[in-house]
Amino acid sequence: MSWSLRLPFLSLSVSQRAVAVGSVLMLLLTLGAVLALRLGSYAFSETSWLSVLLGAGSDIDRMILMDHRLPRILTALGAGACFGLSGAMFQTMMRNPLASPDVIGFNAGASCGALLAIILTGGNVLLGALVGALFTAVLVVGLAWKDGLHPQRLVLIGLGIGFALAALSDLLLSRTDARTAADMAEWLIGTLNARDWQDVWLVWSGLLLLAPAVFWVHFPLARLGLSDDLTSSLGLRLSPLRLGITGLGILLAALAVCTAGPLPFVAFAAGPIARALVPNGRPALLGAAVIGALLVLAADTASRLVPSIQLPAGVFTALIGGPVMIWLLMVQFRKGKL
Repeated sequence: MSWSLRLPFLSLSVSQRAVAVGSVLMLLLTLGAVLALRLGSYAFSETSWLSVLLGAGSDIDRMILMDHRLPRILTALGAGACFGLSGAMFQTMMRNPLASPDVIGFNAGASCGALLAIILTGGNVLLGALVGALFTAVLVVGLAWKDGLHPQRLVLIGLGIGFALAALSDLLLSRTDARTAADMAEWLIGTLNARDWQDVWLVWSGLLLLAPAVFWVHFPLARLGLSDDLTSSLGLRLSPLRLGITGLGILLAALAVCTAGPLPFVAFAAGPIARALVPNGRPALLGAAVIGALLVLAADTASRLVPSIQLPAGVFTALIGGPVMIWLLMVQFRKGKL
């Protein structure tokens, strides 16, 4: 069963299963955010956190909730949504679940560019991440291009470029002082420690600015899932469309990397999980955004609950993403695509 919305300029169809799955995911996201607010080394009671949000509570309660936990949670949600959207776009466009920005080296390029910006200028992390991701995309696409962009060739070249950029990041770390290198090493794993309202503003304003383009991209992406010949016969120009989607995906990935670090496997896992929950053959961008936000929030909350030591959230996203990658590789083997 499905519901349709038809306007003079827009036509949408939503299935009953998509609505049910979306409602459950939003409920899990809300419960996860509430648990993340309450839990930690300074635990809030069942109602004290709500009193602080309503403007009451003690000074220390307000400081911990409003200056530390809430900005961290909102940054995690925004960065996770950016990772999920970026991954789903690349995977749908390339018709390959392995073609996500964290696998084909775009996240490594963004993090390497951000590191260079920190070392050379002491700031401009967003600009460094954007330049690094764009440079990596040009390099990977340029090397993979041969009579068109073949997905398997792009994945293999992207893997190689990603490993090379990771080695370059290690080299940059070795050229800095020990304290800076330790902070940067934690950031390279992916962490949301010490995020503030500036990070919240950055990730959410960027996401809102890009939202209209993401909404528009959903429609041509659904056609790109078909064969090239069929897509061209529908009147779509493949190369400009793919370049535009690549640029949009890179902006989203760079935005997420500069606020949360290159959290591994979030962009990779969010899209396949969303498509498995609602298998209707569509890009599932909204579902990937919610799954990405849920993964990053869960990983960051878990990282704060480990006693005695605060592990980076990237450790937990890798624990989640590793099995998902093995499952996807087995599926690709069975389909004869690897």
